[in-house]
Amino acid sequence: MEPQRHKVHRENIWLALEIGNSRLHWALFIDAKLDCTWDSDYLPESVIQQLAQCQTLDNLPLEVFPTSLCHRLSPSRRPLPLVIASVVPRQTVIWQTYPNVKVITLDQIPLKGIYPTLGIDRALALWGAGKTWGFPMLVIDAGTALTFTAADADQCLVGGAILPGLGLQFATLGQQTGQLPLIETQLISFLPPRFAVNTTEAIQSGVIYTLLAGIKDFIEAWWQLYPEAHVAIKGGDRTILLNYLQELYPAIASHLTLEPNLSFWGMEKIVRVA
Repeated sequence: MEPQRHKVHRENIWLALEIGNSRLHWALFIDAKLDCTWDSDYLPESVIQQLAQCQTLDNLPLEVFPTSLCHRLSPSRRPLPLVIASVVPRQTVIWQTYPNVKVITLDQIPLKGIYPTLGIDRALALWGAGKTWGFPMLVIDAGTALTFTAADADQCLVGGAILPGLGLQFATLGQQTGQLPLIETQLISFLPPRFAVNTTEAIQSGVIYTLLAGIKDFIEAWWQLYPEAHVAIKGGDRTILLNYLQELYPAIASHLTLEPNLSFWGMEKIVRVA
């Protein structure tokens, strides 16, 4: 999303940071509205210290902020408020050195029936989706791990499931076997033949069709429990999986809501009532 070219007041803006298994996911909020999002690699402590010590926003490290964003923000004499949700504890510790930080914890999310080891990313995405489109809600996160997380009409956790995501399944076969090739997910724009006659397409077929069948099964089981329930999908592989679903199971795909920023919406709703 390209930031609009206008100045904004420091008092109305804050940063959200979702620390994922592979990357950092950022969002800028202005007056409770999601203004823009971007991703970055994990950052060394030196860059985090530089971010915390910036005297003006014009001096923000480019490892974190797009140049176009730095140039449109008003100068500030103190760091922007930063709200963090993290699934990587060692990264959480590093970012807690930032001077104006709030770390969202599981007990701050109003979902009922949460178990202690539920991932904060799953809980936030479910809360953000449910509060935006309504409960019952099932959230599918097509990231490094593929997760299903659901809550009923009373905003009570129904449960979910976790399995290796699309890229992780390809990587495991390529790295943990002697002769199978490593498949790049982004290079697979079309469904492979189901019954393949070469090794590369055989891997693609096995992983993709089995994964799609699993997604279909979970969605259908969800609708058996709650026939009018919502289903939202997020994560880095959301678009490619939705395209596959549209080709194989168009009736299901037409009822899915594609929204990459569910965790950020969950964070905003927690911050709003804090």
